[in-house]
Amino acid sequence: MDLIIPPAESYAAFLTSPENELLQEINRQTKENHALYHMLSGHVQGRFLSFISSLCKPKYILEIGTFTGYSALCLAEGLTADGELHTIELREADATISIANFSKSDKNKQIHLHLGNAKEIIPELNRNWDLVFIDADKTSYIEYYEMVVPRLQSGGIVLADNVLFHGEVLQEPINGKNAKAIHAFNEHVKNDPRTEQVLVTIRDGVLMIKKKA
Repeated sequence: MDLIIPPAESYAAFLTSPENELLQEINRQTKENHALYHMLSGHVQGRFLSFISSLCKPKYILEIGTFTGYSALCLAEGLTADGELHTIELREADATISIANFSKSDKNKQIHLHLGNAKEIIPELNRNWDLVFIDADKTSYIEYYEMVVPRLQSGGIVLADNVLFHGEVLQEPINGKNAKAIHAFNEHVKNDPRTEQVLVTIRDGVLMIKKKA
């Protein structure tokens, strides 16, 4: 099921503030050279991530799933002057690309990339998070969520990507392990008394989650 309407996407892109030159270059290079280009957040969602981060003004950001570094750079735009963004990538090739992309940014010294399994790395990061972006393996979303919520500041935000999973969560019955896992995650968050949430139907769906006071 295709939830993305090309004319609406084009209209949204036309009316959305432009990417900076570095993000435009990462977007272009990823599209030309990466077989999984569709995983890139892209222009409109990238500006959405930047917008939320700029409103929150986080000191500590955690990103689970770096890919080629585009979303991390968008999130980093809202960091405080003494802030840090920690991003975790499992694939070495993507981590190498991201490091090269980060080196071109004035936020480079504030971005810390961790290569490896997020389930092993997250417990080692001694931070209380203001903003978390989850965009990694879908079958682990509930585990990632449960790892970060206890370390989330009161009023802190979690953004979870791909929560519509190409429309597959709307099917009856839901088929495929990823779609089933995303649906389970969405219901898990809905039933969590620690947080409140809203599902935003931007691109493949972003679940915005706020930790209650």
